[in-house]
Amino acid sequence: MDVTVRQKFFLITVLLVAVAVVAWLYLEPLQNKAHAPRTATDPQAIPVEVARIQRGALEQRRTFSGALEAPAQVVVAPKVSGRVERLAVNLADTVSRGQVVAELDNDEYVQVVAQTRAELAVSRANLTEARSALEISSRELERITRLRERGVASESNLDSARANRLARQAQLEVARAGVTRAEATLETARIRLSYTRIRADWSNGGGSRVVAERYVDEGQTVAANTPLLRIVKLDPISAIIFVTEQDYARLQPNQAVSLNTDAYPGETFAGRIERIAPVFREATRQARVEITVANPDRRLKPGMFIRATVVLDRVADAVIVPEQALTTRSDRTGVFVVSDDGRSVSWREVRVGLREGNRVQLLGEPLSGQVVTLGQQLVEDGTAITIPGEPGSPAARQEADRP
Repeated sequence: MDVTVRQKFFLITVLLVAVAVVAWLYLEPLQNKAHAPRTATDPQAIPVEVARIQRGALEQRRTFSGALEAPAQVVVAPKVSGRVERLAVNLADTVSRGQVVAELDNDEYVQVVAQTRAELAVSRANLTEARSALEISSRELERITRLRERGVASESNLDSARANRLARQAQLEVARAGVTRAEATLETARIRLSYTRIRADWSNGGGSRVVAERYVDEGQTVAANTPLLRIVKLDPISAIIFVTEQDYARLQPNQAVSLNTDAYPGETFAGRIERIAPVFREATRQARVEITVANPDRRLKPGMFIRATVVLDRVADAVIVPEQALTTRSDRTGVFVVSDDGRSVSWREVRVGLREGNRVQLLGEPLSGQVVTLGQQLVEDGTAITIPGEPGSPAARQEADRP
C-alpha cells in the first residue's frame, strides 16, 4: 500500500469516528431525557382532576316505580229493583258508614207491607177463632164424659166429642202457624221496603270515605245488584310496587319508605311496607309489595304514579369516592390514588360496595388522600400528573403570571 492510499484510509477513519462522536453527543441527552421520570413541573405531565377520599355513612337506596291504590273500596248496589228517586251523594263527596246514599221509588213495597199486614190480621183472627172452637169442643167433651158416666150418653157420642176436640186442636195449631207465616211475610216485606233506602256500609272499621265513581242518575230504573256508586278509602292510602328477586330479600314489613309523585314536585311522603307477596308473578318474575302511606288531608289519590325509595343497606363508616373515579384495567376495577406530593399516581385495585347516587364504597385496603376523577385514561401506575388549580402547578403559575 502506497502513501497516498494510506492517507486516504486514515482520513476516512478519522471522519467516521468524528461522525460517531457527534451522533453520540447529540442522542445521549435525548435518550436520558426520554427515560427520566416526569415531574409536576414537566410540561409533559398529565393534567387530571381529583377528588378527596371521604369516610362516613353510606346508604344503598333503590327507587321503584308504582301507583297508588285505595286500600279498601265498596260498590254500593241495591238489593231490589226500582227507579232511582234520589241520589244523596255525588262524585268526591264524603260518606260516613251507614249513611243513606240513594233512595228508590218505594210505592210498590209500601203496598206489599200493607197487604202482608192485613194478612197477618186475618191470621190472628183465625187463631182467635180456633182457640174459641177448641175451648167449646173441650167443654163439649167434658159434658159428654159426665153423661157417659151416668149412662145417659152412648160410647159413640163420647168418641165423636173426642174426635171433634182433636180436630179443633189441630185447627188451632194451623192457625198459629198461619200467624207465624204472616208475621214472617210482613217482616220480609218490611226488609224489602228498607232496601229502597240504600246505605253505604263496610265491615272493616268506621270512619269516612269518598265517592270515587257514580254509575247512574236519578230517574233511572235499575235491577237488583246494579252498581250505583263506588266508595273508596283514602286515609291511609296504599302504594303498590313490584320488585325483582335481586331486591326481594332485602325488603321486610314495617320497613320505612319515602315516596314522591309528580303531582307534588319536591315533596316527600312517608310510608312503610305493609305486605310483601309470598309469590312471584310468572309473567314478570316480580313480587307485589304494598306500602301504607298516611294521607290525612287526602291529597294523594288512587291512580297517581309514584316513586318509592327504600334504604336497602347502610354502612356507618365507609370509604367513599365519586363513582367516576372507578377505572377498569385488564378487567380489574381500581382507582388512581394521588401521591402525597401530588406529582404522580399509583394504581390500586379495589372492590365496590354500596352505591348512593354518584358515590360508591370501596372495600379492601383502606385508602386516603385523593383519587383521579378525570383523565384516568391517560395515566398508568407511576405516571406524572399535574392538578390544574393546585398551588405550584403549571396552570396555577400561568394564572399567577397573567397581568
